[in-house]
Amino acid sequence: MRAYLYILAGITSGLLGWNIGQLFLCDCGILKSFPEIVLFPCVAISLAVGSVANEIFVSNPTRPKLNLRIVRIPLLIALGVGLVSGLVAGGISQILFAPQIKVSAVIVRVFGWLVVGASVGFAEGFSWRWHSMEAGDPKRFRTRLFLSVFAASVASLVAAGLFELVRQFLGTMPPEFKSYEDPIGFAVLGFCLGTTFAITNASPSYLPALRAGKGFEYKGEDYGLYSNLDYPRINPDKYAAELKFISYRSQSRFQEESALQQVEEGLSIKLPKQGRLHVGSAEKTSHIFLPRIPLHVADIEIKGKEAKLYPNPRFYNKVAVNGQRLPAQRDTSLKHNDVLTFFTLDDDDDDAEAAKYYRMVFYNRFFDPMA
Repeated sequence: MRAYLYILAGITSGLLGWNIGQLFLCDCGILKSFPEIVLFPCVAISLAVGSVANEIFVSNPTRPKLNLRIVRIPLLIALGVGLVSGLVAGGISQILFAPQIKVSAVIVRVFGWLVVGASVGFAEGFSWRWHSMEAGDPKRFRTRLFLSVFAASVASLVAAGLFELVRQFLGTMPPEFKSYEDPIGFAVLGFCLGTTFAITNASPSYLPALRAGKGFEYKGEDYGLYSNLDYPRINPDKYAAELKFISYRSQSRFQEESALQQVEEGLSIKLPKQGRLHVGSAEKTSHIFLPRIPLHVADIEIKGKEAKLYPNPRFYNKVAVNGQRLPAQRDTSLKHNDVLTFFTLDDDDDDAEAAKYYRMVFYNRFFDPMA
């Protein structure tokens, strides 16, 4: 379904841009002698805006109100990028089409489509920073931006090749079919871009993640659970170098190192794609350090898309999965949205209201905190 929505959005945006261009050219009579200067900006803006809006709403289908608040800045970026790139592509194409400049019409058309496609990719990748916490990682942001521009450029070249084949085919048809050349071509461009973004944006960036929930809101001496020097945190090391928060806060240069590692409610932790993480209250050996629980309460082993929870045989009763305490010492396969609960040493097993614990949600595909 996701792929169909991307493709449908691409085709619709391409045709909408062409129709808006025809409105300006034919009905309003704007720059009729220089059609590329009007048509290319309309198509570039429509494709850029459509791609960005589709990415936001498809990624967060259950949060339409939040999407409407987030979408404003990305759409403005898409509009600006589409306008500038469309004018550049249209202006240069119009110059190269001049009789005095002997450049093949095929080369000019391919150039124009390449500029439009690359600009759509740039708008999609650059605006991503304003609707995803994941973009707070500079390396990930640069990778996503490069991939979007490169993939969209390749897609536009493929679309240009297909368009030339369509032109040759329509050239063998009666003259009235010639009028369908441009809308079919821009629909092909939208189809190629939609297919490309469906592929490049379909796979989640971080497969395994933990999202901190209830229990992590307690902090400081006022709550009595642990002191200011004894707080839940992550302890990355060479073995678990990928262990970090998926948050803009984790990229700030003005935060103290301790603040960068402190786990708070609502934060998501990126886990390594391969490795075994220790959960406990041992400061030197716990990758996920939780005060007042056993020194070593459990391990979480990640192997690609598979994850397993291995409780400590002595403290399996301090671990719960989806609200059920483990009845025995046995490994448990973790699935997307499984809720993990780690109970402190001073919780009261007979009094649920008095229980003290940390609760985390496991994801085997990335869940953006901004969603």
